[in-house]
Amino acid sequence: MGVDDEVPIDDKAKRMRDLLSSFYSPDPNSTSVPPNTSSRFATLDTINTTAFDADQYMNLLVQKSNLEGMLQRHVEMAAEIKNLDTDLQMLVYENYNKFVSATDTIKRMKNNIVGMETSMEQLLEKIMSVQSKSDGVNTFLFEKREHIEKLHRTRNLLRKIQFIYDLPARLAKCIKSEAYADAVKYYTGAMPIFKAYGDSSFQDCKRASEEAIAVITTHLQGKVFSDSESIQARAEAVMLLKQLNFPVDNLKVQLFEKLEQFLVDLHLESKELPPASVDQGNLPESATSAAHEASIREFSEAVRAYRVIFHDSEQQLSRLAQNIPKMHFESTQQHIKKQLASSDLVAMLRIIWTDVLLMDGVLPEAGLRDITMEAAHVAVKQYVASRFSHLLLDISGAVVKVGNQMEGIEEKNSLQAILEASKKAVVQGSMDVLQDFRQLLDENLELLSKLRDLVIDWVQEGFQDFFRKLNDHFFLLSGKKNPAGQDLSFHEGIQRDKILPGLVLVLVQLSVFVEQNAIPRITEEIASSFSGGGSRGYENGPAFVPAEICRTFRAAGEKFLQHYINMRTQKISFVLNKRFTTPNWVKHKEPREVHMFVDLLLQELDSIIKEVKNMLPEGIQRKHRRSDSSGSTISSRSNPLRDDRMVRSNTQQARSQLLESHLAKLFKQKMEIFTKVEHTQDSVITTIVKLCLKSLQEFVRLQTFNRSGFQQIQLDIHFLKTTLKDTADDEAAVDFLLDEVIVAAAERCLDPIPLEPSILDRLTQAKLAKAREQSPTS
Repeated sequence: MGVDDEVPIDDKAKRMRDLLSSFYSPDPNSTSVPPNTSSRFATLDTINTTAFDADQYMNLLVQKSNLEGMLQRHVEMAAEIKNLDTDLQMLVYENYNKFVSATDTIKRMKNNIVGMETSMEQLLEKIMSVQSKSDGVNTFLFEKREHIEKLHRTRNLLRKIQFIYDLPARLAKCIKSEAYADAVKYYTGAMPIFKAYGDSSFQDCKRASEEAIAVITTHLQGKVFSDSESIQARAEAVMLLKQLNFPVDNLKVQLFEKLEQFLVDLHLESKELPPASVDQGNLPESATSAAHEASIREFSEAVRAYRVIFHDSEQQLSRLAQNIPKMHFESTQQHIKKQLASSDLVAMLRIIWTDVLLMDGVLPEAGLRDITMEAAHVAVKQYVASRFSHLLLDISGAVVKVGNQMEGIEEKNSLQAILEASKKAVVQGSMDVLQDFRQLLDENLELLSKLRDLVIDWVQEGFQDFFRKLNDHFFLLSGKKNPAGQDLSFHEGIQRDKILPGLVLVLVQLSVFVEQNAIPRITEEIASSFSGGGSRGYENGPAFVPAEICRTFRAAGEKFLQHYINMRTQKISFVLNKRFTTPNWVKHKEPREVHMFVDLLLQELDSIIKEVKNMLPEGIQRKHRRSDSSGSTISSRSNPLRDDRMVRSNTQQARSQLLESHLAKLFKQKMEIFTKVEHTQDSVITTIVKLCLKSLQEFVRLQTFNRSGFQQIQLDIHFLKTTLKDTADDEAAVDFLLDEVIVAAAERCLDPIPLEPSILDRLTQAKLAKAREQSPTS
């Protein structure tokens, strides 16, 4: 096929395409391409534009397509041409039908308009005839109509005059029948006449009407203030007063003051309302709740009526209603400061929530729910803190009260009484607190359900803080220190200079009990009933850390035990100090018996032993006897040869013996005197004995002795060896320290000649016999 044969087809397709494009395109110029567009920017898409160039298109198609592509393009273009022909035919057929329809309509209009002119002329003639007859009737009846209208105006004026004269009687009837709306309508209708002629023609009528209206106004005011009237009746009374130009704003102020007074009375009732656990005499709890519910319902109805009567009072009423939860929670917080049971708190919260829901139905825009939630958040948190504070006071009271009662009493049962009372206060008090908190969580109250996670966190944080304060308070009771931030109220009744060592020993056992018994039990209860929470955030860590509390009380128990040892040894050191500073050791007389300070020392040690054995556990028996000691059992300053040499009468030989003992010390294994104090009877007693003997040695080193003074020290120490052999756990260390006292006295002696062993034994036996004789009588 040649190019010349294809040209007519392309021209025809182009015309049809342009025709369709001009018919359907909203902007024919939008698809056009400027004619001066360079051929190097032409594309195959230009076939759809008005500036289509066939030659340029063919050249471009030949350049970009092969033979197969050109054949495919030919088939596509042929199909498009057929489709465009079909669309064009449809377009022509549709427009042809419209033209035919329009032609038919025009023909019908021509047929219908024939004869209309004649009908219009006939209609005009009839209208003119009717108009002429109407003018005749008007002319004939004009004078009579004027007369009738004049009579009608006269009649209306007479009716108004009669109404004015009858108005006082009408108002009196309305007052009797309480038809105040009709009375106001009559009076307001007569007001224009009274304003115009009230001071002249109708003066008496005006005065009588005003007197009746004054009575009606009084009745309407009483109706507004009456609680027995319905809300609609009271609102209608206010509307009638407005129509009478009564100052309703004053009435509004008076009603609002009445609502405020009502709320004050309701507050007083709520403050006088006792908790459920308090004995209310013959007044049952249901009657009290019913009376309060009736009062709050009456208040809500009064608020509802006020809102209906005064439509612009929402903000004023909202501020008033917001005082309801505030006054409730003020009363609740006052009860919380006292020791309030959880059942009483739940009952108060239930009353508060019921009142809030009732008022929220009347004034939803007051936001009482949110205010109540915030106040409940504060109140419940205060309750949790208050319960822990009272628990701390109960434990403190149990210790201090029994401690004051046992002052000056040395019976062993007193310490046990303090310990058992304190243990019971810790465990039972904690369980009671958990029971109260568990009741808060178990209550099916929306107000508490929203605070559940917070309550769990508060309980866990409260126990953590409670045990921290309890630990600080134990230190305060022991007199060891006064922790920073400690509440001064806990310090009442405690005198640091009168703190008994036995009380410190009780605190030792109580700390161990808290660590080993109380904390595991409380942890188990918290895990079973107070798990969850998490409102404090995971980044802050767990609220309750039992391991930390156990470490704290373990360390506190060790410190209290050491403090007890220090208190006991300080008292003994005072006796020793008095013993060695009072006499003149250089002029001391020859010893005849064991000195009485030894009796005082042994009595003090005996009371310590009884006290310790009564309170502390026994522990493992491991006596360090001389026969099984790992080191040398002979004192570094004593050996078997020394006893023989000390009987020699010359001083030089005695002093050469001391030199030998010092030389012997260099070749002996060092003995460990002071070890870590354990929580057992033997460890505490042994430590106290060692410290006392070490203090005795130091006091001896501060003095200068003559021969008699040295021999007195030798005699006292020899007696102590006999009496203390079964007292301490580490017998070897005790013997070593006793020997060190003798050696220290010899070093400080001007003439260190010891007593003969036979004399020592005789004086010691005499003292023991005397002690046995006095023991039955004592």
